Amino acid sequence: MLSLESKTSDRWLGQVDTGLEEILIDHAHCEKKAAGTAMNLLFAYVDNIELCRAMTEIVEEELEHFHLVIDLLTRRGIRFRRLAPSTYGRKLNDLVRRQEPHRAVDRLLVAGLIEARSCERFDLLRKHMRRSVGDGQADAELADFYESLFESEARHHSTYVRLAKAFASDEVVQARLGELAAAEAAIVAEGDPLPRMHS
Repeated sequence: MLSLESKTSDRWLGQVDTGLEEILIDHAHCEKKAAGTAMNLLFAYVDNIELCRAMTEIVEEELEHFHLVIDLLTRRGIRFRRLAPSTYGRKLNDLVRRQEPHRAVDRLLVAGLIEARSCERFDLLRKHMRRSVGDGQADAELADFYESLFESEARHHSTYVRLAKAFASDEVVQARLGELAAAEAAIVAEGDPLPRMHS
C-alpha cells in the first residue's frame, strides 16, 4: 500500500527513546514543509485542476497537523524552535529530474514516498508509545496522537501517486516509483545521527 521497499530499523526507535523532544519538534517542521511542498506543486501545475484541488486539501490538512503538533509541544512544555534538518528530504529531492514531464512525476512521487515513510513511522510511534519510552512508561497521549494522523498520511501518499499518472502512463509511473522507493530505502538505511522524524 505504501510503496516502501524497507522497514524502519530499531536504530530509529533508539533515537525516539533518547531524543523524543527533538523528534516531536522536527515533526512540526515536517508538517510545515509538507504544506509548502503541496503549495509549490499547486503553483507549478496550475493548469491541472484535479491536482490544484488535491493540493489545496493537502495544504489545509498539513497546516492543521502543524497546529496540532504545536499544541502538543505546548502541553508538554517543549519550546518550538529551529532545528538542523535531517538530510533525508534533500537527498530525495536531489533525485528529481529537471525536464518536464519527468520533473512533475518525480516531484509527486518523492512527496508520496515522504508521506509513506511518515505514515510508517507514525504507526511505529503509535505502537512504541503504547509499550514504553525510555523510562519504561507508556505514553497513551502520544500513541493516540499518532494513531489519529496515520490515515491521512496514507491517503496523501495515494493521492500523490495517483496524480503522477496525469503526467505519464501507469506503467511509467510504477517503474519510476520502484526506482525512487529503492533509493529512498538506501537513504533510510544510511540514516542520520540526529534524532529526526526521517533520520
